[in-house]
Amino acid sequence: MNPPPEPATPDAEKTPAPAPASPMIPAVGAAAGESAAPAAATPSRVTLRSDIRASWLDGLVALVVTAAVFVILFIRIKAETSSTLTVMPFMADTGAFWMYYLSQAFGWSALLWAWGTVIIGLLLSGPRPARLPLSGPRLERLHRTTSLNTIALIVAHALLFAAELIYQDTDAWPSRVGTAVLETFIPGGYNSGTGVWAMPIGQAALYLAIPLGLLFYVRHRIGPKTWRILHRFVLVVYVLSVWHTLLYGTNVWYDGAFRNTVWLLQLPIAALFLLRLLRPARRSERLVSPSAHRGSKAGWSVRLTGRVAAVAVIGVLVAVIASGRDGGRTVPPEDTSSTHVHDD
Repeated sequence: MNPPPEPATPDAEKTPAPAPASPMIPAVGAAAGESAAPAAATPSRVTLRSDIRASWLDGLVALVVTAAVFVILFIRIKAETSSTLTVMPFMADTGAFWMYYLSQAFGWSALLWAWGTVIIGLLLSGPRPARLPLSGPRLERLHRTTSLNTIALIVAHALLFAAELIYQDTDAWPSRVGTAVLETFIPGGYNSGTGVWAMPIGQAALYLAIPLGLLFYVRHRIGPKTWRILHRFVLVVYVLSVWHTLLYGTNVWYDGAFRNTVWLLQLPIAALFLLRLLRPARRSERLVSPSAHRGSKAGWSVRLTGRVAAVAVIGVLVAVIASGRDGGRTVPPEDTSSTHVHDD
């Protein structure tokens, strides 16, 4: 997914339920909001262990998708149709860099799972369509399992990136491991090209996704109100994941159909998020006239600003998708002779 596979993206959110019956947790990118209404009581309390056991099917599908992405990346490299070779021509040696492409594949599947988790979270936290393929409780469980698998995919993406660094290094083993940990997991440790900014962004997504995704399971200890406030930051995780991908993904390095597709996928999320703001489940979050507003003027202004910002984001997305340009790279670099494995 990126030149050097870094802590991806990724990414997913979990929407809170006023009643702790059907929880939703965030993973790598998620929406900001809570469940529309108290869900029907579940027979037993939801735990991390029970959700991990229930996530095996979704995890298996994620692995199949990752394998398919890996094959596609591999074929494109062999056919010399991938922009990765324009950025790093030495990566044509698939035998030497297969781990890098596997890390890319995990990064892309992590971003896809984060996207799906955000969509489900917004459907659960906002006005729900009249007909959905799954019942509310099943959709909520799917939301939780996709979140857990998103975290797993992100971690796999990061670990494979570190393993690639160790594999390509020729120093002694302690030095290899130290360098890999520094460049993969320590903000500022990777100091080459675009990675100076892209890596810390990906690392931030990783380090926020894990606690925000798992906080659901201790919400009874920190309190539902605190959990709901923290839960909303999952949307930030998803934005960081997408930003990391657009900055550093060699597959989407230049303007074109592939990069445009990444932008296109953000449109339904922005639309659902706007709908969530316009028709919130909680009456206290609804935007009424200033005179009818019972809270502070600052709170009313924040709600209004959020709705205006959501409309502006949709406008920007439409403009980028229609023009096929986002201000990114349009011309291959003149010098592509770099021999540094993770140079841009």
